[in-house]
Amino acid sequence: MALAIALVLIVVLAVGFHVASPWWITPIASNWGRMDDTLTITIVITGVLFVAINLFVVAALLRYRHKDGHRASYEPHNRRLEWWLIGVTTVGVAALLAPGLFVYADYVRPPPNALQMEVLGQQWQWRFRFAGPGGKLGTTDVRYMTNDNPFGMNPADPNGRDNYLIDTPELHLPINRPIQVLARSRDVLHDFYVPPFRARMNMVPGMVTTFWFTPTKAGRYDILCAQLCGIGHANMRGVVVVEDEAAFARWLAQQTTFEQRQKAKAQAASASAGGPSQALAEQGRTLAQAKGCVACHSVDGSPGVGPTWKGLYGKTETMADGSTAHVDEAYLRAFIRDPKARVVKGFAPIMPSFDLSEQELSALVAYIQAQGGAPAATTAKP
Repeated sequence: MALAIALVLIVVLAVGFHVASPWWITPIASNWGRMDDTLTITIVITGVLFVAINLFVVAALLRYRHKDGHRASYEPHNRRLEWWLIGVTTVGVAALLAPGLFVYADYVRPPPNALQMEVLGQQWQWRFRFAGPGGKLGTTDVRYMTNDNPFGMNPADPNGRDNYLIDTPELHLPINRPIQVLARSRDVLHDFYVPPFRARMNMVPGMVTTFWFTPTKAGRYDILCAQLCGIGHANMRGVVVVEDEAAFARWLAQQTTFEQRQKAKAQAASASAGGPSQALAEQGRTLAQAKGCVACHSVDGSPGVGPTWKGLYGKTETMADGSTAHVDEAYLRAFIRDPKARVVKGFAPIMPSFDLSEQELSALVAYIQAQGGAPAATTAKP
């Protein structure tokens, strides 16, 4: 009897919570009415089954509970009941799957006027690409992927020269305009997910997956990775800003193109590797984004998976074994080359090793030094 009462309470509380829940789906940035209808169908069917099964168990507990002088009858088969179960289950599964097939077909088939946007996932950061004034995205290939060319853009394709490349985790989109997302991953499985849009897609290495949606309300919304992609998964976040068409056009015009970036990298490469020049530090900033360093090391002092780079250069770090180390160029070079040789106190030894050239190593050190801190030459060593 106690179990029957408990099951009835579970059913009542579950249904009551669903009806009174404050977490209803909010159409603040999506045009997916059919998707909402599909979710509603799923909730109704599974909810009815949930209630029916639990009430059936309650009825069985009450009707067939133990009574003195009565014995249970042995009935190994009940063909009528089996056919009913098969029929009801078949109808229920079909009702769950069929609407989703039609909705998904529309989900991956964008309208003709959709704005194409490419999103590239990498541990643990987001990158974005838009077509330039020419209106076409340039071709890409993994053969061209380097630290200086994370998108793998084909340098010989003229359509890609004016493409806008965004390395920051802030994305802007125009309101009330269909957006086709071309999703790629550079390393492991990721998932581009903006919860208010109720639209997401796995990003599979070696593939280009696609879907589309229409933002319908201006605002700032979080970008999340919905696939566990490593130790920095929780930090793989971004922001999408939905704004009017004019504001979006102004923001896009401020971004650098592939051609401009190639020229800037060539200029930075010619800078002296011996000092933290502005050009070398800028190259280090780009490299830190390309390697995913910024996913674990902040530059504004906020805590992260690894030590912040703000004020790091010139300070004295305490190691896990109790020793201390002065953060100068030699320390940074040795730490980047072999991050597990010495572990900073309070942080896990999870930083991977990177195969960097001397030029790249100098650029990273210059960028870290540019984040502030006491000059190495004037800080006393322990």
